[in-house]
Amino acid sequence: MKIGLVITSTEPETVWNAFRFGCFALERGDELRAFLLGPGVEAERIGTEKFAVLEQMQRLVDLGGRILACGTCLKIRSENGSELCPLSTMADLHALVHECDRVLTF
Repeated sequence: MKIGLVITSTEPETVWNAFRFGCFALERGDELRAFLLGPGVEAERIGTEKFAVLEQMQRLVDLGGRILACGTCLKIRSENGSELCPLSTMADLHALVHECDRVLTF
């Protein structure tokens, strides 16, 4: 199955669980892409000691998943994409929604 995650939260536990689910799905043989939108583009820096968000994000990519970050949302925050979360567009989000069998939002 092809799964898409759209993450708009900056709540560490919610984002951590979204990426944990993504890792679980990849381990079960699913394909997975995540798109960070709105406040979700801050995911790389919201982790806490209890909720290691960045660690889960890296694990997801290591398992073959892909994470994209909304370029407009990054620019609003005067930020750039990263190697882990490259700058992406609405066309990339549309492709995720169009191509995935299921899309979950967090």
